[in-house]
Amino acid sequence: MASTTNKISQLERKLNILLVVNVILIIAVVVVAVYLLWWPQLKLVIYGAPFGKTEAGIDTQLTSSQLGVINGAPNSYFETAGEKLLNGTLTDEISVVNAIKVSPVIVGGKPSVVYIGAISCIFCGENRWAMALALSRFGNFSALYNGYSSFGDDDVPTLYWKWNNYTTASGATYGNYYQSPYINFYSIEYDSPINGSFQMQPISYFITKAPNATYAAVASYMNATGKFQGTPFTLWGSAIVTGADGVVFGNSTPTSSVIPLTNETHADVLNQLQSFNDQFAWGEYAAADVYIADLCPSIGNSAPICALPAIRSIGAIMGLSS
Repeated sequence: MASTTNKISQLERKLNILLVVNVILIIAVVVVAVYLLWWPQLKLVIYGAPFGKTEAGIDTQLTSSQLGVINGAPNSYFETAGEKLLNGTLTDEISVVNAIKVSPVIVGGKPSVVYIGAISCIFCGENRWAMALALSRFGNFSALYNGYSSFGDDDVPTLYWKWNNYTTASGATYGNYYQSPYINFYSIEYDSPINGSFQMQPISYFITKAPNATYAAVASYMNATGKFQGTPFTLWGSAIVTGADGVVFGNSTPTSSVIPLTNETHADVLNQLQSFNDQFAWGEYAAADVYIADLCPSIGNSAPICALPAIRSIGAIMGLSS
């Protein structure tokens, strides 16, 4: 009887050991699975990805409070930044030059803003902040998205007008979530792998890929101007802008190959724009002022922002006052 009891006890111990081993193996498998499948994302949240090589939050929609920073920017910020631009206290490169005057694109009785760019482009990336601020003075966005320029073009945090395919070998995204009683906004973006380098196509590409007759006509108009020199390529009412109107890469001038803006998150940028107390924010609002001054004459200066003294002075310098 004792022998039988001992055998049962030994069997129970073996079963318990086997159970423990199985549990350990299951835990090990789960840990390995978490590491392989989710660790990159967990590491992103806990530690932050290496700057210049991140896709953190890409294509996610701005929260309502973040969107409010753009839509609700006060006119006083634009006036202050414009005054700084006019008195020469900004160190950023903001282009206030004679604009290229063209006939406006009128659709539905309203002049249009047209943007042609590439998600991989650093100058598009930096300048979209100023574009969004400028457009917010004539209407509002119901949605904007977190984006980046490409790894090979400094990976700066930016806004996307719409969800973009950042893994496609070649594609285009048309449209946005913008409404305005004054203007139309037509946006065309070239999509390419965000982990690659800058890529772009000739404007003829966007004509052939256009999703409808309106976008085909808009792209054809921009192509017919013969002014395309690179991205971003924009039309603001009756003014063509052949590149970024501002080069604002942070609170300091880059002293190495790393651009200060590369080391910021989208939240960092939005906080600066909202706080409006540093060089980066002043530069972005000043760049927005130039776009606003480009656009105001096409709507007869009917938007409240057009009445700001700084906007009128910038327009006069560019030969656009009406």
